Amino acid sequence: MSTMTTTPISPDLWDDVQQIFAGGGDGPECQCIWPMLRNADASRTTPNERREMFRAELGSTPAPGILLYVDGDPAGWVRVGPRPTQQRVVHMRGIAEASGLPLDDASVWAITCFSVPRGHRGEGIMAHLLAAAVDHARAHGARVIEAYPRDPSQKRTGSNELFVGSLTTFTRAGFDIIAPLGSTKQVVQLKL
Repeated sequence: MSTMTTTPISPDLWDDVQQIFAGGGDGPECQCIWPMLRNADASRTTPNERREMFRAELGSTPAPGILLYVDGDPAGWVRVGPRPTQQRVVHMRGIAEASGLPLDDASVWAITCFSVPRGHRGEGIMAHLLAAAVDHARAHGARVIEAYPRDPSQKRTGSNELFVGSLTTFTRAGFDIIAPLGSTKQVVQLKL
C-alpha cells in the first residue's frame, strides 16, 4: 500500500512542484499563477514571467499551497490561500453575488487549483490534497474556505478542466453547495 504525505510548499521544494506541473495539463505554462492575476494581466505575461512570479511566492507565509507525495514521489499540488490575494477570483464575474461573502474578507480562503500528474490520477490524490488544504487554512485563521469546482455530471469534462476540482470531491469533504457559477461550476463553502 502506498504512503501519502503532504507538506506546505517552500522554496526548497521548487523542483518537486515543477515535476508535478510537468506531469500533464497546463502546469508548465501556467505555473499556478492563473488565480493570482486578473485576466488582462495574465494575458500580458510570458511563461517565464509566470514561473518567476510563482518562485517568488514560495517564501510567503502562509505558504500558498500544499504538495503531496506518494512514497516520496511528488504527486500533487493544491493552491489555497486568502481569497483577497487571488485577484482572478476577486474580479471574476458572478463570484461576489454567488458567494455572499465580502470579497475583501481575508478570513475567507479559496482553493483554486489542483495539479496531479497523469501517472497519479485516479488514486484519490485530490481528496487528500483537499483535506491538507483545509487543515492548512484552519491553522492560519481561515473562517470559511471557498472553492469553484466543476460538476462533470453536467457536461463532459476533460481531466485538464478539473484543475479547479471536482464537485463530488468537495461535497464528500463536507463542503456545502452555495450557488451555481456558470453552467458547469458551483460555489462551495466550508465553514470552519
